[in-house]
Amino acid sequence: MTKLIGNGILITRNIENPIINDGCVAISANKIIDYGITSEMKRKYANCEFYDVKGKIIMPGLINTHNHIYSAMARGMVLNDAKVSKNFTQVLENLWWRLDRGLGLIEIKYSAYTTYIDCIKNGVTTVFDHHASAGQVTGSLFTIAEVAKELGVRTSLCYEVSDRDGIENTDLGIKENVDFIEYAKEQNNDMIKAMFGLHASFTLSDETLEKCVNAANNTGFHVHVAEGTKDLEDSQEKYNKRVVERLFDMKILGVNTIAVHCIHVDNHELDIIKSTDSIVVHNPESNMGNAVGCSDVLSMMQKDILVGLGTDGYTTDMFESLKVANIIHKHEHRDPSVAWKEAPQMLLDNNATICSRFFEEPLGIIEKDALADIIVVDYTPPTPMNENNINSHILFGFSGRNVVSTIINGQYVMKDRVVLTADENEIYHKSQSVAKDFWERV
Repeated sequence: MTKLIGNGILITRNIENPIINDGCVAISANKIIDYGITSEMKRKYANCEFYDVKGKIIMPGLINTHNHIYSAMARGMVLNDAKVSKNFTQVLENLWWRLDRGLGLIEIKYSAYTTYIDCIKNGVTTVFDHHASAGQVTGSLFTIAEVAKELGVRTSLCYEVSDRDGIENTDLGIKENVDFIEYAKEQNNDMIKAMFGLHASFTLSDETLEKCVNAANNTGFHVHVAEGTKDLEDSQEKYNKRVVERLFDMKILGVNTIAVHCIHVDNHELDIIKSTDSIVVHNPESNMGNAVGCSDVLSMMQKDILVGLGTDGYTTDMFESLKVANIIHKHEHRDPSVAWKEAPQMLLDNNATICSRFFEEPLGIIEKDALADIIVVDYTPPTPMNENNINSHILFGFSGRNVVSTIINGQYVMKDRVVLTADENEIYHKSQSVAKDFWERV
C-alpha cells in the first residue's frame, strides 16, 4: 500500500529540488516512488494512507558512519578502583578494554536495544557499528544483528580484531568477522551489511594483519587510524613507518575501507588515503572527550578525500555531532569563517555517498527509487528557509530530540514519538537491571 507523508517542508538533499515548502513523499514497499507538492500528490495517489505532519520538516534519515554500540553499558558507570586516566592509552586500558572484556551476550543484546532505540528517536536510520567484546566474541555480531532486525534499523557491523587479548582471541575475532560477512551476504538485502573490523595499528602485528587481509576476501575494513599519539609512535618504533604508510603496505586501505579519526597523519599520508580512495570518518565529540586532538578534515576535503561524520559511541544524536564538527574547526584554526560548508557536507551528503559503497540502493536522499528512510522533525523556521540557507537552519535549529517520526525501509519505526517496533519502557527497565549486574561484576 502506498503511503503519503506530507503537508510539511520537504528537504530532499536532491540538487534538482532541494526544498519544497508544501512537500509530500510517496512510499511504496521500501522505496520512495514520488515526491512533490502535497495537493498534487494527494490527487495523484488518491485513497492512500496520508500522514499529515502539520508543517513540520520532512527529510532523509540520518546516517552514522562510525559508532560503538557496546559503549552503552558504560553510561553512568563508576569504577571505584580505576586509576585516573591522564591520556588516551590510559582511557582505553582503564575503561574501554576493561569493559569489553566483561561483556556477555546479554549485555551486548541490551546495548544494541538501547542504542538502536536511541538512534530511532534521534532520526538515525543507518548505523555503521564497530564492535568489541573480548569476553564474548563468538555470536556477538549475530546478537546485534538480530536486535537491528527486530527494531527495523539499517546497519553495517564488524568485529574489531586485536592482538591485545592473545592469539586465541584474535583468531576468534577473525572468525566472527568471516562468519558474519557470509551471513550478511545470505540476507541479500540492504538492511544488514558487514565489514571486516580491525582495532588499530598499535594492537595488530604484521602477522595478524596478513591473516585479516587473507580472511577478508576483498571485504572492506573498518579501522581506527592514528587516533592517539600511541598509534603513531608504535608504528614508527616497530616498523619505521607512519600508520597510514603501514596500513597501505599491508593492503588494508582501499575504496571500501573506513579509516576512522586520522588525527596524527601528515600530508604524505593524506595523499596515500586519496590515492587509495579510502574513506575517513570524523568523530569530533569523541576526539575532544579523549583529548586526542582535532583531525584536519578541512585539508582532507580540499584534497577531495571522502570524509564522513560519526560519533564513536559518544552520542546517537547526529545533529549534535554536526554542531560540534562546525565549531571544533573554528576553534582549532582560530578562524570563524571555516567549516560552514564542510560540516553539513560530511553529515548530509558524504555519509550518503559512503553508504553507496556498501548498500545497493540510494540512501540519505529524497528521490525516486531511493530507499524510504525518512524522518519528520518538529521545527518551525523563525526566519525564511530556502535552498540557500537550509544547512544553516539544520545546524542551528535542529536537534535529535526534535525528531517526531522515523521511517526506515518504508516502515514506521517511530510515529509521533512512540517507538513502534519495541516496548521501550520494558527494554530500558531490563537494560538497567542488566547494567547493574554488569557493573558489579566488572
